[in-house]
Amino acid sequence: MIRTILLFLVVFVTETRVQAQLVPPVKQDGFVYPPGHRFDPDTILIEAYFDPVCPDSRDSWPPLKQALRHYGSRVAFLLHLLPLPYHDNAYVTSRALHIVNTVNANATFSLLEGFFKHQPLFYNAQTNLLTRAAVVEKIVELGTVTLGKSYQSVLKSGFSDKKSDRATRVSFKYSGSRGVYGTPTFYVNGFVLSDAASPSNFGGWKKIIDPLVQAHKVEGNFIPYLRRS
Repeated sequence: MIRTILLFLVVFVTETRVQAQLVPPVKQDGFVYPPGHRFDPDTILIEAYFDPVCPDSRDSWPPLKQALRHYGSRVAFLLHLLPLPYHDNAYVTSRALHIVNTVNANATFSLLEGFFKHQPLFYNAQTNLLTRAAVVEKIVELGTVTLGKSYQSVLKSGFSDKKSDRATRVSFKYSGSRGVYGTPTFYVNGFVLSDAASPSNFGGWKKIIDPLVQAHKVEGNFIPYLRRS
């Protein structure tokens, strides 16, 4: 009986602490692609949870990007970051993305693709003997080469600013609040795609999105028909 009570208290205190930490942020989490895109209630919303140093996230981005270009304004895309704890440099690379996003949203995805292209530089084994400061220096160097010299000071100062750290923590907690524990994870119109249903190529995305686009067309044609009658 005593053990049961103690277990209940531990669970209760733990849940209370977690709930207390889930304070709503100033703005909704995520990076909009393409930057500046406005959401329409009738637009098909795709959400992805990526880790910048996750090979599966890297491989899933090109076909998803192709699909976003193919469907244009019929779909909207929101990227969330989930820095996985077993990827040593996931948090610091995610933080870099938040830093550049505050300056230029267009640079966010350019840097993400830079991380994907040079991902092995930040794998656990390659950075095992490096200090955290040395890893940050490699990120600043990559960001400068990818985005231009003006971003060198932006990244350096950003890593000294607590705002980027807070934003990255919000991303991690938001992912946890949605029950996401791995990358990549995809949601379409608020519903999670199972691992088996997650597309690995452009054709897979078409199988998911085409029926939704067609349903919108049918609904759009149905309303004027009623008005004409």
